[in-house]
Amino acid sequence: MAKSFLTSIDNMSLSDLDGESELIPLLTSEDEELLEKENLPDSIPILPLRNTVLFPGVVIPITASRDKAIELINDANKSDKKIGVVAQIDKNIDDPKPIDLYKIGTVAKILRVLKMPDGNITVIIQGKKRFKIDKFLNKKPYLTASIQNIKEDSKLKKSKEFNLIIESIKDLALKIINENPGIPTEASFAIKNIQGPSFLINFVSSNMNLKVTDKQHILSLSSIEKRAMTCLKFLNVEYKKLELKNDIQSRVKHDIDKQQREYYLHQQMKTIQEELGVVSYDEEIAEMKEKSKIKLWSEDVGIHFNKELSKLQKMNPQVAEYSVQRNYLDLILSLPWLSVTKDIFDFKKAKKILDRDHFGLDKVKKRIIEYLAVLKLRNDMKSPIICLCGPPGVGKTSLGKSIAESLGRSYVRISLGGMRDESEIRGHRKTYIGAMPGRIIQNIKKSKSSNPVFVLDEIDKLTSGSNGDPSSALLEVLDPEQNTSFYDNFLEIEYDLSKVFFIATANNISSIHPALRDRMEIINISGYSTDEKVEIANKHLLKKQLIEHGIKDHKISIYKKTYEKIIDSYTRESGVRGLDKEIASLARYFAKSIAMKEKFITKIKPDNLIKILGPVKINKDTYEKNPLPGVVVGLAWTAVGGDILFIESSISKGSGNLSVTGNLGKVMKESAKISLEFVKANSKKIGLDGFDFNSFNYHIHVPEGATPKDGPSAGITMMTSLISLLKNKSVKQNLSMTGEITLRGKVLPVGGIKEKILAAKRANIKEIILSVDNKKDVDEINSKYLKGLKFHFVNNMFEVLNISI
Repeated sequence: MAKSFLTSIDNMSLSDLDGESELIPLLTSEDEELLEKENLPDSIPILPLRNTVLFPGVVIPITASRDKAIELINDANKSDKKIGVVAQIDKNIDDPKPIDLYKIGTVAKILRVLKMPDGNITVIIQGKKRFKIDKFLNKKPYLTASIQNIKEDSKLKKSKEFNLIIESIKDLALKIINENPGIPTEASFAIKNIQGPSFLINFVSSNMNLKVTDKQHILSLSSIEKRAMTCLKFLNVEYKKLELKNDIQSRVKHDIDKQQREYYLHQQMKTIQEELGVVSYDEEIAEMKEKSKIKLWSEDVGIHFNKELSKLQKMNPQVAEYSVQRNYLDLILSLPWLSVTKDIFDFKKAKKILDRDHFGLDKVKKRIIEYLAVLKLRNDMKSPIICLCGPPGVGKTSLGKSIAESLGRSYVRISLGGMRDESEIRGHRKTYIGAMPGRIIQNIKKSKSSNPVFVLDEIDKLTSGSNGDPSSALLEVLDPEQNTSFYDNFLEIEYDLSKVFFIATANNISSIHPALRDRMEIINISGYSTDEKVEIANKHLLKKQLIEHGIKDHKISIYKKTYEKIIDSYTRESGVRGLDKEIASLARYFAKSIAMKEKFITKIKPDNLIKILGPVKINKDTYEKNPLPGVVVGLAWTAVGGDILFIESSISKGSGNLSVTGNLGKVMKESAKISLEFVKANSKKIGLDGFDFNSFNYHIHVPEGATPKDGPSAGITMMTSLISLLKNKSVKQNLSMTGEITLRGKVLPVGGIKEKILAAKRANIKEIILSVDNKKDVDEINSKYLKGLKFHFVNNMFEVLNISI
């Protein structure tokens, strides 16, 4: 209801009417009484209406297209603007006669006349009062008639029963407006703001979806109570129809929408699949079955796959679980299971590949050849878990590629640095949104074989987070006794990892979980010597950088002394990454000169480096001849290789206090305390009998205070420095030492021997004091790197003093 009225009004501007108050007149009871008392003219022009009935107080727009109607409206608009509006009995009659019209009509006032482009006119009229036609007076130029007033029965307007009827009409009208989506919500404001009962009846009756005969019947009733009851009856019928219609539409719409949606999606999916060449669901399942028949896996895996495939067949493809189950089955089909690559047992070729890709690293290469030999003899050996530990840039990661090539196996690698979620290793349960298998299973799938060379890079960088400890998850992976049945949370089937050749890499073995460290065979890779770096740069790095910078047909060479200069003055490292960067700078110099057609140096000498690479970045530590007592040269290990360390001592008047400086760690400070206590306890043996230790303060300093230093390696060096100072004797020239001491004066072994020896050789040291237990470390070093060095292997501090002072 109210749809036609509000729609017509909404299409007009307020300026088209005489005033805003006349748009939706709000008639009170007093207004209605005034309308009742308003006098009617004796005669009035009659305007027939085809499809509607005008009620008193209601504003409606009508379109006049008949000539008589247009003339009538124009004449009335020029005079008192009043016309009589009567409904036609038969709407199909174009030129109605008096017999074709109802006898009851409504006096209307013309509010606005609008001329249309097609020649018709639209007139806004408002009903004022009902009337009855007495007799028709004229037929031309239009109908005119004498009319009689119809009196309203006003006594019932104040009864309780009548008021309840009016309230029911208002409530029911509001319900219809709220439940009918075709009626604007503004109609409810009109209903709520109507105060006069007669106008409410007229307004609702006018806007109900009734036949003209029904509306005319309501208009013709003399009693307002009867009009109200009849209006309420029709309103109830309309409300019931609306309820039934909404219920039917809701059910039908749901069914149709569901069917149409499914049909549309199926058609769309079919079209997309045809465009992309994707098989349908049934074809996809059939294809999975065919693949499973030729898949090489165990009987248990086959049974599990068929069980999961039957689940997929019973699922509706539209549900979210379908894609999860399909991805799960795709993973099972994609894993290699029992598929392995055949190993190549050509030891000469393997050695050639290892020597081609890596200079030095003899211990690692020897271990790889041993593995190949055992694998050839047994053919079913459980793969060992090797952990390559050493400083950055020495070739730990790239060794995996060389091993894979020499064995003829596929190669995969994952970086464990910063990993803090256990699910990264074991995967997530497939019930979770976005679940996927762990990195181990993912890379096995990627390798397409069950025996790849698998590099676990930066295993010492694993961290523990809120989602578990990845190190604990790796315990099963890296245990040859357990990894035959590795369990991934997503896969939910045990997978055999025993054929995988795992290689872990680490920079610092001490930060690896103890249980994890126990499962691996640790192979320490020490830094390269200067000679090794020169060979690596000359045979590998220069060629690689020239190719990467697009330099092919130019004869470019770098002298050996130039490489040594770059290594000593522009890099400080155990590996060759920094050296590679500096050679890249040289390659950029060549590339720029070639591109700009400039003359450039093709044979780089040491003197040319400052021009190309800039000033020297690192000053090489060299031994300084210092005759002063209390100054001793120690050997230190750093993350970038070995280094020499000067330790100085001084004495001053005081009360026996010891102070240490140089940004030293806790262990190094303890070594200083041990040194002083040993000197005090053994003063007679040392030759300091009678010395008053409590009358002096002692200060030990390690230069380069900006660099943190720690560890027990400087123990014998600090003690030697103190004794040299107290005895006022200089330490032997060209001598360095490293080793840990105890309160008994025993010298204990330390690590990083190769790096320390190389550092001593770079600094022109001639003699080195080491613990007897470090002799095995020296024996493992290539003898060509030990030329010009003399080693003293000692058991206690007294032997150190006999050699050094």
